[in-house]
Amino acid sequence: MAMKIKKGDQVIVITGRDKGKTGEVIKAMPKENKVVVQGINLVKRHTKPTQESAGGIISKETPIHVSNVALIDPKSGKATRVGIKIENDQKVRVAKRSGEVIGK
Repeated sequence: MAMKIKKGDQVIVITGRDKGKTGEVIKAMPKENKVVVQGINLVKRHTKPTQESAGGIISKETPIHVSNVALIDPKSGKATRVGIKIENDQKVRVAKRSGEVIGK
């Protein structure tokens, strides 16, 4: 089944260590059913120095399962599920909570 959360969406974490935090999806991985959210699920990585970057301990986002995040309703700002509607012979994503069209 296709993922209903895409790159650029504003999401809220609904379970886990970062529950309640919000952020923007910076990468979607539909084959693994995971998304990378800016500032969420941070881990520290020890890196060796390279020509491009200095070494040291860096924080980076790691993927989080798509079932652990929910889209933020554009109208109310709360978590919502996503539905599909056909408008002008095109599929559009709609927020179940308010009925608002999501995205472009």
